[in-house]
Amino acid sequence: MVREGLGAAQFAAPAHPARMQRGSSPHAGEQAERSRQHILVYPSKTPENTVFQGLLAGDSNAVRLLRAPGVYTPQDDTALLVEALHAAAIAPGGRVLDIGTGTGALAIAAIRAGAAEVTGVDVSRRAVWTARVNAALQRVPLRVRLGNALDVVADESFDLVLSNPPYVPAASTCAAKGPARAWDAGLDGRQLLDPLCARIHDLLVPGGVLLMVHSALCGVDTTLQRLRDCGLKAAVVQRRWVPFGPVMNGRIGFLEQHGLIEAGQRHEELVVIRGDRPERPQGDGGAERADAR
Repeated sequence: MVREGLGAAQFAAPAHPARMQRGSSPHAGEQAERSRQHILVYPSKTPENTVFQGLLAGDSNAVRLLRAPGVYTPQDDTALLVEALHAAAIAPGGRVLDIGTGTGALAIAAIRAGAAEVTGVDVSRRAVWTARVNAALQRVPLRVRLGNALDVVADESFDLVLSNPPYVPAASTCAAKGPARAWDAGLDGRQLLDPLCARIHDLLVPGGVLLMVHSALCGVDTTLQRLRDCGLKAAVVQRRWVPFGPVMNGRIGFLEQHGLIEAGQRHEELVVIRGDRPERPQGDGGAERADAR
């Protein structure tokens, strides 16, 4: 997902789509998919064609991506992360890691923007298959690996790490399988965010950049502090308010009960957080952490 100061990406979606947003029951998500108009509904037992536009500035051709049932659909949070990539003006030729690659939309965007080597990782076998097929259809060289990125690429480092992790607060721990695995993230929405923050420093080369999107419901200040504690400079670089889709609407009672939203609230703020690993090596890890603040 390496974008270098290019024009904003958009999804070809209706003005007020019924989105399959993170955090509702599978049935609500399925209903949202059936009602989708431009991010097309997949026919029964066949992959879905998802239109993902704006991968290059001035590129008027939409990129059509296949999405197998159960694989996360690119939507508002994905688009916001792409916009942050555009604004980051990251030099081409780098190594990029896409954590939770899903359809491979962001990984393919990175390749088209000039990344020399892109790796997508996902815990879903369907997502891995989908991303590989999309890369082949787009004729781009994408390495896709199955598993937890913190394990499967633990011995590698990257110029840019992109992540759209599960972040929706849920009454239970992360789902072990099924569509909800793409959004459920424990009571505070941080079950996957916190381990990523704790280990991101070692996944970045000196001067490397993290771009991560999540909802403000799971704690923007907490993410910023966790990244700073591990030695990164951290700041919010992109924000957008979006209406709840069926999945979030399905959890309104839970969210209100736990004080995560106000009574009657039907919008959430999405944020992209940037973390920079300092280029200057520090002999003392504590000194680097102090500089990162």
